[in-house]
Amino acid sequence: MSDLPRKAVTRTAKLAALPLGFAGRATWGLGKRIGGRSAEIVTRELQQRTAEQLFKVLGELKGGAMKFGQALSVFESALPEDVAGPYRAALTKLQDAAPPMPTRTVHAVLAERLGEEWRELFQEFEDKPSAAASIGQVHRAVWHDGREVAVKVQYPGAGDALLSDLTQLSRFARLLGPLIPGMDIKPLITELRDRISEELDYGLEAQAQREHAAEFAEDPDVLVPDVVHQSDQVLVTEWIDGIPLAEVISGGSPEQRDRAGQLLARFLFSGPARTGLLHADPHPGNFRLLPDPDGESWRLGVLDFGTVDRLPGGLPSTIGDCLRMTLEGEAEAVYAMLCEEGFVKEEIDLDPDAVLEYLLPIIEPAEVDEFTFTRSWMRTQAARIADIRSPAHQLGKQLNLPPSYLLIHRVTLSTIGVLCQLNATVRLRDELEGWLPGFLPEYDDADEHDDHDINGDGGDGGSGAEAGVADVDAGRGESGEAGGEEAVKATATP
Repeated sequence: MSDLPRKAVTRTAKLAALPLGFAGRATWGLGKRIGGRSAEIVTRELQQRTAEQLFKVLGELKGGAMKFGQALSVFESALPEDVAGPYRAALTKLQDAAPPMPTRTVHAVLAERLGEEWRELFQEFEDKPSAAASIGQVHRAVWHDGREVAVKVQYPGAGDALLSDLTQLSRFARLLGPLIPGMDIKPLITELRDRISEELDYGLEAQAQREHAAEFAEDPDVLVPDVVHQSDQVLVTEWIDGIPLAEVISGGSPEQRDRAGQLLARFLFSGPARTGLLHADPHPGNFRLLPDPDGESWRLGVLDFGTVDRLPGGLPSTIGDCLRMTLEGEAEAVYAMLCEEGFVKEEIDLDPDAVLEYLLPIIEPAEVDEFTFTRSWMRTQAARIADIRSPAHQLGKQLNLPPSYLLIHRVTLSTIGVLCQLNATVRLRDELEGWLPGFLPEYDDADEHDDHDINGDGGDGGSGAEAGVADVDAGRGESGEAGGEEAVKATATP
């Protein structure tokens, strides 16, 4: 396939074939169980066959199907190993590659958006794309002033394809649930739909990237390439080399894995505090690991700011307060805060101690000085929540995820999924202490506060953090409307 399939009938037919295939396999599975095979073995076989078809179709279609596949792929850590293993390469490919559009189409877009003499803007331009993803592809080039640049060209018709795909996928979201235990797929698709217009607007993306590039310009740990030029459907930014995070996941050294994990966590928590924006597309295709200027360590290169959450005061202090009080065992206070913020609806009455018991395993990485994120840990958490016989599953069903927290929640879960793919040992607590409002208790004595090692200087903690990161109001920026009623209830924690 060489172009974005734009005809609605073509895309709909391919996506509509997915639930038919699921139904056929379910019937096959029922026959197997009647024939005496165990339900667990049959379920695993169904998952394998479903995953194979799902990711093949999503990878071919690009558009919204590809975007959904990228979002889903970071949760492969939650799949049983005998299901995830055979398809890990396919999932990784979804994160940063898709069949490219024809050269003639690329040239036509450039001529329309940059002018008929667009080649004069470049000393060199590579027709073969260096990366192709859900709504556009990237070409390496040399700008007229000699700078190496990345030229991002949006697929013609990408907007219609995104909307059509996600509408179609939402119709059988329930059937995709078994692929990722403990996760409700429908709110994920709804939230992706809500973000379509922003992601298609390269003007908004350029603004968000410029703000990050300016803030992190002198940062020793994070590199954000600056914007060189922007117009409708074309975005030109500085080029950065480096090791794609997907390659670090598949074959990186322990040092690279740990460093990438630490910096990924740092960027997740420091970005909103420093820019008022949350990078909301944390799949491995958007990150690079590159040597720092001294060549003694590694920096994290961050790409693609098409989806951001606007948090003018940083992450809400409610998250930090709740985490701290949970770790301190303050069940009543935690429950009261969850009720106040809408995580527990008024008509629901839960046991505060049971809620605390539900939360503690999930926030285990914040309880210790350093934590090794593994696929087995992720699978344990997913299984605990997905098992309909477990108290955790029953309690999780009664929790609610307010719409304003939906994007923050998805980004956090996605980042944890990537950390588990990396198998990284991370000092997460350092980053929480340095950047998350409310995680450290407030100090009445200013001198005592100043003396506290909030910056993590004793280790690889949040460099540049300032004591007393401003508390923010729990209203935080809009994160999309839908999703509160059908939120990811099984893991609906602040």
